[in-house]
Amino acid sequence: MQRLALFDLDNTLVNLDEAFQIWVSEFVREHALEHGAVGWLTALDRAGYPHREIFFTKVRGHFALPDPVDELWSRYRRRMPYLVRCRPEVMDGLSRLRASGWQVAIVTNGTADNQLGKIQRTGLAKVVDAYALSGVEGIRKPDVGLFEIAAKRCGVDLADGGWMVGDHLVTDIGGGQAAGLRTVWIDRGTWPGNEHDADHVVTDVLQAMEILQAEQ
Repeated sequence: MQRLALFDLDNTLVNLDEAFQIWVSEFVREHALEHGAVGWLTALDRAGYPHREIFFTKVRGHFALPDPVDELWSRYRRRMPYLVRCRPEVMDGLSRLRASGWQVAIVTNGTADNQLGKIQRTGLAKVVDAYALSGVEGIRKPDVGLFEIAAKRCGVDLADGGWMVGDHLVTDIGGGQAAGLRTVWIDRGTWPGNEHDADHVVTDVLQAMEILQAEQ
């Protein structure tokens, strides 16, 4: 199997949950929302509304905000690249993979401006070989096509195999398996009771990198 390592972005290489909590605090202060707004916004996110147009439609209605949904969503996208971070040890791990002969790429769903902003501002763009963003390519994980694009940009053929690392059982693990890849699932405790057949289960992306290095 060739040394191709594909990584999800949010809550895999970067801590989106941490950034979201910072954004929530800023949003509540900016709009002078009532007591309990932080908890309500956090619960709405955890209730399964990651698609932000739906999320902000509910937020606007609940708090009777005058701003259009599109404007709320646009401000969020502009702000988040400044709030997410990639730990130095994760950056080092990606660099070590490439130094040992791995082709490394990011495969992520999300709007082009938001996801590209995160990749560039965190410095991830400098430590990977390629990236494939659904907002640019017009296809989303678990569609195999997005994995194929990432592999091609790494100069390899997806048919020769590789690995997919991510925290989402459907888009990352299911999608990676459909693409013929071995998988490492980052279990963040958000899929209780769900069965899976990932090749490995870890709680941190650094552990996934150790598994890949051991494949040499």
